[in-house]
Amino acid sequence: MSKTIAILAPGAMGSAVARRLGENGARVLTSLKGRSEATLKRAADAGMVGAEDDAIADADIILSIVPPGEAVALAERLAALIVRRAKKPVVVDCNAVNVDTVQRIEEIIGSAQAPFVDAGIIGFPPQRGGKSPAFYMSGEHANDVAVLKDLGLDVRIVKGPVGAASALKMSYAGIVKGLAGIGSAMVVAATKAGAADALRDELALSQPAVLARLEVALPDMIPKAYRWVAEMREISGFLGPDHPASQIYEGFARWFEHLAEDAKGDAMDAALLKVFAETSKKRG
Repeated sequence: MSKTIAILAPGAMGSAVARRLGENGARVLTSLKGRSEATLKRAADAGMVGAEDDAIADADIILSIVPPGEAVALAERLAALIVRRAKKPVVVDCNAVNVDTVQRIEEIIGSAQAPFVDAGIIGFPPQRGGKSPAFYMSGEHANDVAVLKDLGLDVRIVKGPVGAASALKMSYAGIVKGLAGIGSAMVVAATKAGAADALRDELALSQPAVLARLEVALPDMIPKAYRWVAEMREISGFLGPDHPASQIYEGFARWFEHLAEDAKGDAMDAALLKVFAETSKKRG
């Protein structure tokens, strides 16, 4: 297998992954039609090559790395590009989507007779000299993209069909981001009720690990909150409409939606979260 890989799209994660692949000898393509100047610069800095749809479809591997709400539409676009080609790329969906969604995407890509891999990314975008996030992969074609490990990605195979990797991602994100949701909601409520100092002191005394995590998680989540909205709804769907806890994640989606809007506006609640985290670090 040659080392031509297409990544859609060149966002924060996609461009960082592209840089890592390029550092290890891959040629990385992307689509830049209609993208902003900031995105064009990010792609150029990562060494990504802007390409037309035909060139994208000729890649050996296509990595879909987009917000969850865009994953199905991108799969439909890719299937339309691939269907008439004799040589089929391996399409890897790396998005935070639930099992039902990724199985739907598999059907879409399968309609173009292309091999498909379910993947879930756990970890932060790779930085120069730093480690790769974990790319958990499942499905019968997961081993077909083993070359990605040689190109600097931390590829881990999850035994099971398409859906197994996404189930892991949903479960992990449900815990980690769910804790961020609970913590941020209670910090804002406590602060508005005048109990922030007491809450901080009690956490420091009885739950120091939780407080240490909030010190990092609270300011980190604010610029990402808008991206977490659709992911929370995917987790709700992963649990299923009849699961008693599914509404918890719908609630988190609404909470993150509020924080995203707040950050773009008066940033009152965002400011409370930052103050809580900064004060905790100073007292620590």
